[in-house]
Amino acid sequence: MSYSNQTQPSATPYAWVLFDADETLFHFDAFAGLKLMFEGFGIDFTQADFDEFQLVNKPLWVDYQDGKITAAELQTIRFTAWSVKLGVTPQSLNSAYLAAMAQICVPLPGVPDLLAALQGKAKLGIITNGFTELQQVRLERTGLKHHFDILVISELVGVAKPDVGIFEHALELMGNPSREKVLMVGDNLHSDIQGGLNAGFHTCWYNVQGHAAPVGIRPHFQVGSHQELQQKLFSML
Repeated sequence: MSYSNQTQPSATPYAWVLFDADETLFHFDAFAGLKLMFEGFGIDFTQADFDEFQLVNKPLWVDYQDGKITAAELQTIRFTAWSVKLGVTPQSLNSAYLAAMAQICVPLPGVPDLLAALQGKAKLGIITNGFTELQQVRLERTGLKHHFDILVISELVGVAKPDVGIFEHALELMGNPSREKVLMVGDNLHSDIQGGLNAGFHTCWYNVQGHAAPVGIRPHFQVGSHQELQQKLFSML
């Protein structure tokens, strides 16, 4: 439920609230996106095809976040086998996939209300390890672009979360506010929460599944929904 103008506080405890994108703000259904993309090539992409794709894709994401490969290498390698089968470049397949993901992208439940409630109460930003071709398009398609003051994309920065460099880059774009006045919200304990903690930010784990945090990673707080985050932020004043 959104706060009314009469009851909504004038600010949050934070000057900035930064969000991860995939599975924090936006539903990310990779299988549906790949299925839609491959339909354009006359391929009935099955669950078995997806499982095989993920055997390649998932380790590449780990290597990317660890700084072992670049964004371009990830996007190329994961589609290399399919590029051989279809006789097209891996880059064209990757672009078609990102276009399909933008087409099917929807905000997670509660996101529009949360962003509307925070408008004017804190500055908002996104820090994502996702790719440039997708980010601006889906913000425009979902009508959420106007809520955000900064959009930080690892592909453009050259380092990915949890590398502290991407958070330092965001801090500069924000005008170097006090770090304890910055909240990082994300679903990934390692890239979002540990990365935010390493940068000296406060952190909120978006833990919709109610998982237990591993030893050594301690978010400042956690929530199970965007409605809970909204209530938490305004109750902290």
